[in-house]
Amino acid sequence: MKKNTILWLAALCSTLTFSQILDKKNLKDFTGFFNFHYEEATDKIYLEVKELNREFLYVNSLASGIGSNDIGLDRGQLGQERLVKFEKAGNTLLLVQPNLKYRAITNDSLERKSIEQAFAKSVLYGFEIKENKNNIYIIDLTPFLMLDAHGVANQLKKEGTYKIDSNKSALSLSQTKAFPKNVEFEALLTFKGNATGKNIKSVTPTPSLVTVTQHHSFIELPDDKYQMREFDVRSGAISMSYLDYATPIQEAIEKRFIIRHRLEKISPELKLSEAKEPIIYYLDPGTPEPVRCALLEGASWWNEAYESIGFKDAFQIKMLPDDADPMDCRYNVIQWVHRSTRGWSYGASVVDPRTGEIIKGHVSLGSLRIRQDFMIAQALMNKPFAERDDNDQPMLDMALARIRQLSAHEVGHTLGFTHNFAASTNGRASVMDYPHPTLKLNDNTIDFSDAYDNGIGDWDKVTVAYSYSQFDESTNSKQALNSILDNAKTSGLLFITDADARPKGGAHALAHLWDNGKNASEELDHVLKIRAQAISNFSKDNIRQGEPYTRLEDVFVPLYFFHRYQTEAATKVIGGLDYNYAVKGDGQDIVKAVDVNSQKEALTVILRTISAEALVIPKQKLELFPPRAYGYSRGRESFSGQTGVAFDPIGAAETASDMTLGLLLNAHRANRILQQKSLDDSQLGLEEVLNQVLQMSFGNHHKDNFMEAIQQVINERVLIHLMNLAIHKDSRFQVKAMANNAINSIYGDYLSDKKKPAKYASQYGRLISEFREHPEKFKIDNAPKIPDGSPIGSDYCNYNEN
Repeated sequence: MKKNTILWLAALCSTLTFSQILDKKNLKDFTGFFNFHYEEATDKIYLEVKELNREFLYVNSLASGIGSNDIGLDRGQLGQERLVKFEKAGNTLLLVQPNLKYRAITNDSLERKSIEQAFAKSVLYGFEIKENKNNIYIIDLTPFLMLDAHGVANQLKKEGTYKIDSNKSALSLSQTKAFPKNVEFEALLTFKGNATGKNIKSVTPTPSLVTVTQHHSFIELPDDKYQMREFDVRSGAISMSYLDYATPIQEAIEKRFIIRHRLEKISPELKLSEAKEPIIYYLDPGTPEPVRCALLEGASWWNEAYESIGFKDAFQIKMLPDDADPMDCRYNVIQWVHRSTRGWSYGASVVDPRTGEIIKGHVSLGSLRIRQDFMIAQALMNKPFAERDDNDQPMLDMALARIRQLSAHEVGHTLGFTHNFAASTNGRASVMDYPHPTLKLNDNTIDFSDAYDNGIGDWDKVTVAYSYSQFDESTNSKQALNSILDNAKTSGLLFITDADARPKGGAHALAHLWDNGKNASEELDHVLKIRAQAISNFSKDNIRQGEPYTRLEDVFVPLYFFHRYQTEAATKVIGGLDYNYAVKGDGQDIVKAVDVNSQKEALTVILRTISAEALVIPKQKLELFPPRAYGYSRGRESFSGQTGVAFDPIGAAETASDMTLGLLLNAHRANRILQQKSLDDSQLGLEEVLNQVLQMSFGNHHKDNFMEAIQQVINERVLIHLMNLAIHKDSRFQVKAMANNAINSIYGDYLSDKKKPAKYASQYGRLISEFREHPEKFKIDNAPKIPDGSPIGSDYCNYNEN
């Protein structure tokens, strides 16, 4: 009897204690996927946990950012998604993240348990159980919400040492909401620190106090009816993978699947059917016109691809309702993001880590990108403001055409598609390429009418077909998917993605960033002609009346370096490879060296980009570029130089030649040229490349003093890059020998030629002697830094560091 009384009293106390929280009059109650309660007096959120060991998705993100591309903490930035569950340990609820990288897909519970015990899991937080009634646990969620889950402090390390200041941080109730399948929380976090970096100082009112809004989402996992689709390297789909230790020994242990949205027909038997749940993307209502219409139009292109596989209106674009939160997992969002400098746009997704199903797509579009595209058009056009200052439409048309393509591109990533940098060899086969404006030259007039594409590409339809086609039960899906890719190959469509296309380390001769055409060297020749004509046309009428001439210099920057990306493309042909992501039995070419004639043609055009004739700015144009006006200081997108306040045209030529030489005389490229020549004596050899570089540089002289000054900075960059190649840690022994021979020949064959007296022979000789005596002290002498470009942050100097 006494024992029962004690138990009854304990239960009563528990009930009374429980009611002390839930029955408080000043609580604000939220009912949804998790019920929770907010107490304003203590600024706390109490969460009800009704089911232990129930898995759900936890996602952290930033609702408000810092506004610096360099720091990389943007408004609307998705963080990490984690599959988690609550487990009870004594009087504590642990938020546990299982390890999904290692699995055992089997009905054998002991085998599954062996894998779970073999690899570590992560406990994200431990919560004291405040109260318990009928196995409903109440925990104080507040300390967890106030953690730096997004890693802001770590991201700020280069700008100073920061940590959360709890006295200046609080929960944010405006977007803290509960819905049947998700709950959303926000916290305003202030990071206090000693600001040392220039970036944080440029974007915060008080750099020692940096305040952002962090968002947390608890999301119900989708049901088990989603059909996973195997990844194929030829498909253009983004993949996810894990190791399955229950796999038979004779099969691959790593399982790869694509990520995609769930999409099913209402009527699978029909050739064209509406979807049970269409994929709907919502545009940020804060996007201004005319950008708003351009983004809506560009994103909507994808519906054509879905219709081509039998889905009617399966992909839709709408405006985000005014009362909706863009971080809410129920919305796929295209968000217009502002930064202090131009920067990348990107598409990210919340993905079910079990299956690869995309739950939320989130596109972040940098708002300054369109202004750069406008300025590129402004630089290329002939006297756009000669007659009136409101002649903006031609430039605006080109900029909006680019922003339409950008919208489609970034949405494509959130649909599950990766880049295709070989698409430009098939015309405009994919919005997942990086497009350079396609311009024509007609009787010395530049035609902008077809600068960018205006629709979805053939490759985009292929990758949509592979990822989203729905097959009936009588169809062998693997054969059907192979057929889609085989048909793409038969049509001549190519697919090559990121690392293979990058100028830094990439070797593919057909896959490049920001290029056009089937033949990279022919297109470079065309781009150089466009550039030359635009420079010839350039005048004071490329800016509006009343603007300082300093703005004219800013507009001239993208024009002077207009050839930079096509130069990258053409340079990759030298020592380049032609290959595919071939699989056994698909009939694709596997790998081969680029033929010698193509390499020689490319070299001929590339060497024009280090000619004084191409790099000199006409003397009459220099009159347009006075010292910078008061209040218009140089920035990261300005010309650099070594003449103080004066414009430095010799420095501009030095920068441009350094760009080409950094690409051409790269150690990895030189090693490939050497290797190709050793396998095929008819191939282009490194000695031939170096000899032609020397002939184009030290072999040229000019009577005009200005042209000769340009030539000398080109020559200096050639010598510096040869020295770098001669001692680079990645250069092969033979490459170093050939580079050293080339350095020797500079003095022996060029500087000592009495018929061509070298005015600066002694200085070159001094540099070479110092290099010979102390090669270990050599450090590549950087040219004036090239302005940011692609769309920001391209650093060619780092391309050649030892």
